[in-house]
Amino acid sequence: MPDPLTIASGICAAGALVSSWQLHRRAIRAEAELAVLQAELAAERHAASHDPLTGLPNRRAFHRLAAAVLTGAAGRPVIAVVLDLDDFKQINDRYGHAVGDQVLVSVAQRFAAFAGGDPVARLGGDEFAGLLTTPRVDRRWIDHATRRLCDILAAPIPLRGLTIRVTASVGLAPVTGPGQLTEALDQADAAMYRAKGVGSARPRRQLDGAGATDR
Repeated sequence: MPDPLTIASGICAAGALVSSWQLHRRAIRAEAELAVLQAELAAERHAASHDPLTGLPNRRAFHRLAAAVLTGAAGRPVIAVVLDLDDFKQINDRYGHAVGDQVLVSVAQRFAAFAGGDPVARLGGDEFAGLLTTPRVDRRWIDHATRRLCDILAAPIPLRGLTIRVTASVGLAPVTGPGQLTEALDQADAAMYRAKGVGSARPRRQLDGAGATDR
């Protein structure tokens, strides 16, 4: 006949094993639930700070990223850029909003590639902004950079068997420090609107506030 103490010890050991297994399963489940919550929180934070169509930072996030760039610029020249597509409404009217959305995505990708690691954002509609760290700020560099940006944006965009072309009006203004970001963006925005009035025979770009303005 089995020893009652042996049987009791075996039951206790089995119970402890089952309890340990259950605790392990609960820990795994808790870790999985925590990972899901963290992923959902990260997704919510990303959605709150990024444009859902283009994936670029939105206006609020751009100001935060730009402030970080200006704080760490260490004396390097920084240029604020504002660009707006020309006659974008005609694309929506002629081809539909789905094509218009794809054009905006393409423009966002091209602008981001042009900026490299510098921040760019979609401010809303067909208006974008960027903050570029530059080797210098002079008329030659500005002319070269803005011409290159305009050419990149004006390159044909193949979409659904169509070839879409867009041009952009561009305004630029130097940023002298973290506290001058809003003022520089306002200057670049004003320069961009002045560029809207430039004839199609000339590149639509303006430099404001650096002593050299292309009008």
